[in-house]
Amino acid sequence: MFELTEMMIIFLILVLGYALGRIKVKGLSLGTSGILIVALIFGHFELLVPGVIKSFGLIIFVAAVGFIAGPVFVDNFKNKATSYILLGVVVILSGAVGMVICMKLLDVPTPLALGILNGSLTSTPGLGAALEATGDPQAAVGYGIAYPFGVIGVVLFVQLLPRLLGADMKREQEILESSSKGSGEKILVKEQNLLSMDKFGYFAFAVAICLGILLGQVEVPLPGGAHFSLGNSGGPLIMGLIIGNLGKIGPVSFKADKKTLEAIRELGLALFLMGTGTQAGSGLVEVLQQYGLKLFFMGVIVTIIPLLVGYIFARKLFKLGLLDSLGSITGGMTSTPALGSLISVAESDAVAASYAATYPVALLMVVLVSQFTALLF
Repeated sequence: MFELTEMMIIFLILVLGYALGRIKVKGLSLGTSGILIVALIFGHFELLVPGVIKSFGLIIFVAAVGFIAGPVFVDNFKNKATSYILLGVVVILSGAVGMVICMKLLDVPTPLALGILNGSLTSTPGLGAALEATGDPQAAVGYGIAYPFGVIGVVLFVQLLPRLLGADMKREQEILESSSKGSGEKILVKEQNLLSMDKFGYFAFAVAICLGILLGQVEVPLPGGAHFSLGNSGGPLIMGLIIGNLGKIGPVSFKADKKTLEAIRELGLALFLMGTGTQAGSGLVEVLQQYGLKLFFMGVIVTIIPLLVGYIFARKLFKLGLLDSLGSITGGMTSTPALGSLISVAESDAVAASYAATYPVALLMVVLVSQFTALLF
């Protein structure tokens, strides 16, 4: 008899996940997020992958995103900093308001509701804050219930909205690219006379990750005795942005090959979704049977509200372009998988700049909201 080893499970999930992701229904597809669905099923049957796979995938994905967006990030942020910061705040607060309303109407315990909030926003740091503030493992249960739709809902949103609006995608791409020009050309000119440590830029990439992991471990004290840190998602992203923007340090080139970065980004996203899916799938059905579908629908509502509110603010108040708005919203939702889907929809890496600008603000806000909600309710 053949045995399903860990290596076999990993690659089987990739094969089936990519096959599922290619299926289109009225032009919509899950793309790489198809891996999450397959992984959830594998997890339900206790066919798990090592936990390090999820962490490794997340780190290399966000670092690659940072490197790619780095050359345009600073100029983009300078021009729209206020919009990005406020969007991060608005998206998280609107999700929190939706959670509190549902919590009261459905008589859901606070720890469970906080888990649903963080699952809807796919925020592991927020879950950590909720567990610390409440001391109740029910927060993890709520997170597991809401997380799958928190991923899939935002992935479908960034694909479906341009279609519903009848957007001219070529025109939207031009708007996005024109607002993202600036430092990229300057860095290319500087690169001509530098030394390179390796052909593909793995040296620079590894340096950014090492520094990013260290940055992610820095803890900032918050009211109530809690702490905030960027973690393995925020730290490598920020360092990727910084080093990607610099392009060089002294006489050494720190510019990585773009095709290499795109391949790393895709692999990282696939591994992250795989690890997350098998972890969330284990016991998910039992949890739904125990707590009922009302918690799942609560997660759906808490996912949809910030998407709609964020879009209205981005387009009507801050006057951002469609793709810029969607990039900011995915950052506000702290949705790593949705960014991968949006890059495919936009056919441009420039959307990563607005994601990266909003993401740190949202990350801080979701931790604070989890802390203060626990204190108030």
